Amino acid sequence: MMENLSGSAEQTHAPLLPVEVHCHGFAGVDFSEFSLLDLELLEEVCAREGVLSIPTLYLHHHRLGEFEKFMRRYDRMRRAGRIPHVVGVALEGPLLSSHGGTPADTVWAPTRAEWERLARLGDHGLCYMVLSPDAFSPASDFHGQTFARHPGFEWIVPLLLGHGVRPALGHFTRTDPLLSARLVTDIVDIAWDTEWNGKGARVVTDHLFNDMPLTIRHAFRTTRARAAREATLASYDLPGWTLDAMDEIAGPVPAAIMREAAAGRIAACINFDGEHVDLAIAGRAVALMGLENSMMMTDRCDSARLGGQDLTQGEENGLWYQSGGIVAAGSQPLAQQMRNAMGRDIRGRQLWDLAAGTAHRAFGLTALDAGQLPDGMLAATHEQWAALDIADAA
Repeated sequence: MMENLSGSAEQTHAPLLPVEVHCHGFAGVDFSEFSLLDLELLEEVCAREGVLSIPTLYLHHHRLGEFEKFMRRYDRMRRAGRIPHVVGVALEGPLLSSHGGTPADTVWAPTRAEWERLARLGDHGLCYMVLSPDAFSPASDFHGQTFARHPGFEWIVPLLLGHGVRPALGHFTRTDPLLSARLVTDIVDIAWDTEWNGKGARVVTDHLFNDMPLTIRHAFRTTRARAAREATLASYDLPGWTLDAMDEIAGPVPAAIMREAAAGRIAACINFDGEHVDLAIAGRAVALMGLENSMMMTDRCDSARLGGQDLTQGEENGLWYQSGGIVAAGSQPLAQQMRNAMGRDIRGRQLWDLAAGTAHRAFGLTALDAGQLPDGMLAATHEQWAALDIADAA
């Protein structure tokens, strides 16, 4: 796959476009309103921006049947070649032990029969589901609410992988970090001991450092917080960070994810908007995990509504918030996040891995054929990314 990263787009006729791995809404459209989602309009937006996308949806329990119909519609359009830039669909939830910015009524525990229905959607383009490794722990919101009809991960993970659906690890409780970290490793072990019916990575993650127990301040979102940023980061000694010491530095959960990623057993997502995670921390994290194991994730939403809930923005940053001041989504497109990464001296091949190469490997994507792009789009796309010094990364 990576040989396509060298040479010009005109020579290969098959550019590897950057991938919006985890995004919630483009052009004012909330992807979670999937029955109304105009996939051809999304295709147009992606083509215009020069990106591939994996729209990420929330799922209300009573809408499972409707979601199945949507996935079949998506699959028909994908196979007909009508939406080549929309390379998969993902779910955030429903099995989340801590819903965080996720709408509370999109968090629920599927039964065995419902897991089987969800897993079969992998055959129609569902490429990953965010789930919490500690969903069945005593601190989870599900504790005491799951019964014999609700299976454990030793059954769920092989079922998903058998249909090409990757577990994406995220949304942790904060009560027992050591237990949560051990459960991360358990799920990765299950995945690597299971027959895999897909391409690329078996396990991915939600965004690193968000919605997990930490021993550091990972973001500086207000004027007051930013006033202490330099002193705080200096006290962390980022250049001295090592994978072996990450348990003590940042906590057992991010340490477990970072070590598994560095070992090539996880393709890890991390946000580069500078608001979900400070850019200096994000840059150091991907250096430790390896750019070839790290994927840029925007968590982007272009409107003030997501998953059926109204959102607000303040003056301190560009994040979208739920009521109660809970972060729900970001607002920066992929091109801006790539510029942010360049500000941390991530350029050329490294930037291409972070924004495109790792995602192509992780999700088994193939480069678009020139015939799949509108007239003039191939040259325009190449020119756009060449301006960021990445189109010809070798």
